[in-house]
Amino acid sequence: MTRFIHDQFAKQYLTELLTPYGEVETSKDITAEVRQIDVLFIPSPQPTQSLETLGILGKMVTNYAIFEPFRNAVSKSEIRSCIGKLFDIHADLERQAKRNDTRINEAELAQLWIFTPTVSSEILESFHGTLDETNWGKGIYFLPKGFKTVVVAIHQLPNTPETLFLRVLGKGKVQRQAVEELEALANNSPFLSDIIQLVHNLIAVLSARQRQEQDIDKDDQELIMKLSEMYQQQLEELKKQGLQEGLQEGRQEGRQEGRQEGIERERRAMIESILQVRFGAVDSQLAAIINPLIAMSREEFTPLLLQLSREELLARFE
Repeated sequence: MTRFIHDQFAKQYLTELLTPYGEVETSKDITAEVRQIDVLFIPSPQPTQSLETLGILGKMVTNYAIFEPFRNAVSKSEIRSCIGKLFDIHADLERQAKRNDTRINEAELAQLWIFTPTVSSEILESFHGTLDETNWGKGIYFLPKGFKTVVVAIHQLPNTPETLFLRVLGKGKVQRQAVEELEALANNSPFLSDIIQLVHNLIAVLSARQRQEQDIDKDDQELIMKLSEMYQQQLEELKKQGLQEGLQEGRQEGRQEGRQEGIERERRAMIESILQVRFGAVDSQLAAIINPLIAMSREEFTPLLLQLSREELLARFE
């Protein structure tokens, strides 16, 4: 179940990051037996943002790309399955070209990027994975050219700004540190606000799963704690910001209003995120209980959101 949570997060995360640069499709069905690739990316001729913003991830999306992120160390079988899906995509493109009486340039075929927290040297040797440190640095292993496949060992990536968006998809200490860096970067990068929201969604889902099924491993437990700390710090910052806004107005009334508005904005965003992650779209019934939840303290509404079913929540505020 934790793998499923990570998959959903990784798909949303990569979609949010890559949409300004081209067309993104997740869970795309491919022919033969019905299988899905996690993330399919087709670059836009005129991206709305500079690819340099994404660091190494930006280099990966200069061309047609497929991304397969794994929560745990990838196995040989999983690598072969990913390559099989890649070749199905290639075959489909070649059939389309034949029907249209055109030819496919090798450079136009999708490149597969497999993201794994770690990978054994034995697996890399068995697939003849090699580094290209001059152009790509450490942790990025290229399979023989004809396979058009790259294995990215996230825990081997250097801790640099260029690898940040990849390290967020890691595990344990690597992921926690990357999330901290992303949170700090978001203060000066408005376009990252949606990414941070996805991270907050992740904590909501992991927390709910921990309470309901107790299947969260140690790494995810530590991630929950770190994300919880960050959320609390963000809430405190909003409180301070609201207080400062009130002081600038020079009125006690303004201080209270600014502080309260900041708290309510943050609570609303958190509540809406948890509802959306747990129950899908926030319909009119769920929207009707948001204000009563905002009126409660965080300690009161968080357990309700994470533990109660949809029906129980609606009945609680009926």
